[in-house]
Amino acid sequence: MATAKKAAKKTAAKKPAARKTAAKKPAAKKSAAKKPAAKKSAAKKPAAKKSAPAAKRKPNAAFMKAMQPSSQLAAVVGNAPMPRTEVTKKIWDYIKKNKLQDGVNKRLINADDKLRAVFGGKNKVSMFEMTKLVSNHLK
Repeated sequence: MATAKKAAKKTAAKKPAARKTAAKKPAAKKSAAKKPAAKKSAAKKPAAKKSAPAAKRKPNAAFMKAMQPSSQLAAVVGNAPMPRTEVTKKIWDYIKKNKLQDGVNKRLINADDKLRAVFGGKNKVSMFEMTKLVSNHLK
């Protein structure tokens, strides 16, 4: 009988708690009604930021620094000091002019005698590996 009384007390205690949460819900609705007004003012602020002019992107100074090619690389791109970007362009011009790009897999470059010296004796090099090998010939 004591356990029945305890169970009755627990259910009686739970019922008022449920009423309290029901009483809190309308209060929550009032605060939710205030939030959209705050969002409208926040929406105006980003519009003000867009009116500022966008800064132009500056090139990285490390890429624009003139580098001296080695004697093996100079046979392909020339002996004058030039930036890395220009070296890469000239190598690709040489590859396309001599049709050294692989016909099946365009990512591979078939090296001729001049490029084989730059590529460390390899006959085929991927275009990603090429940049790594060429950087070893720049000082």
